[in-house]
Amino acid sequence: MSRLKKLKKIRIHREGTHTLAGSLLLLLVVNSALYFGLECKLPFYIVAVVSIVLYGMLVNFFRCPIRLFGQEDTEKIVVAPADGRIVVIEEVDENEYFHDRRLMISIFMSVINVHANWYPVDGTVKKVAHHNGKFMKAWLPKASTDNERSTVVIETPEGVEVMARQIAGAMARRIVTYAEPGEDCYIDEHMGFIKFGSRVDVYLPLGTEVFVKMGQTTTGNQTVIAKLK
Repeated sequence: MSRLKKLKKIRIHREGTHTLAGSLLLLLVVNSALYFGLECKLPFYIVAVVSIVLYGMLVNFFRCPIRLFGQEDTEKIVVAPADGRIVVIEEVDENEYFHDRRLMISIFMSVINVHANWYPVDGTVKKVAHHNGKFMKAWLPKASTDNERSTVVIETPEGVEVMARQIAGAMARRIVTYAEPGEDCYIDEHMGFIKFGSRVDVYLPLGTEVFVKMGQTTTGNQTVIAKLK
């Protein structure tokens, strides 16, 4: 695929529109003040270069590739809800909704990853809940239960309940969740967005077949991480 075609498949996420517009205006004001207010242009050139780099990083953070799963059969398929790296694959006690043992797969997102989140399965949204909490580093084990987080429970067409949990981190201070109880959801749709690095946990029934391993990189809405029984 040519570079031009790749660029056409990338857009800016709506969550970044106001941030990017406000930052651009602020940087233009600062740089204009330096350019017209100082006889020596060296400070302006330095700040201008820094401004371009910082703004480029912001644009990169809010990028949102247009992705389709690409397979017609999504029955029992669980896809990665986020770009990032697999940091946890283990059985845990889930005590907020299921109150039993579940298989948890966690994906950690760094600040350079795409931060849009996709639904991991097709189905119907059963519950959406937001929990206030701390802002510890997202890769820590206690982040799943102690950090600021949003929980989305989805029932698949086969009647299996899957939970996806968006978790804030040390830098991420805002979680956006689009899911609404009672609505149908599909793998290709956005579930939400987390600003500035964090993680997403997926809770699956025990016995689910896992297709990923620790440390593996994932691509949201593309990487198949598991298949339900």
